[in-house]
Amino acid sequence: MRTQLEFVSDAFPAYPQESDSINPGIWGRRLAEFIATGLTAHGFQPGEPIAEDWGWCVPIQHDAFPMFVGCSNQVEPGGNRFLCLIDPSTPTVKKGFFKRIDTRADVERLAQALEAALRTSPEVRDLAWTEDSGSDEDES
Repeated sequence: MRTQLEFVSDAFPAYPQESDSINPGIWGRRLAEFIATGLTAHGFQPGEPIAEDWGWCVPIQHDAFPMFVGCSNQVEPGGNRFLCLIDPSTPTVKKGFFKRIDTRADVERLAQALEAALRTSPEVRDLAWTEDSGSDEDES
């Protein structure tokens, strides 16, 4: 499943004092705001970005199961490398004790919209999907 998208861009610098909300040296709020706007244009209903210690979470309104896009810079020299990740990153999720829901179609639709949104910026380059090494099923 396509759930981790790395790229390079100078379009999403940190806001002043952004690291007060998350871990020092980590940012991505401008990226999260850009993603939320882009996903709206592709039929998704994203919520306001939420600060996490690892970056910014863009919750997605989705009735069948919880979804979000995580956004963060990658800590390395230059500071212009980013990662967006889609959750869930597993082919199925549990709902209740016995029901399992197939996530693949909905996650792929979100992946397509995420990539399309990022491709609207001429400053985004070197997009590359990487495989998630997580388990085959979400335990939540």
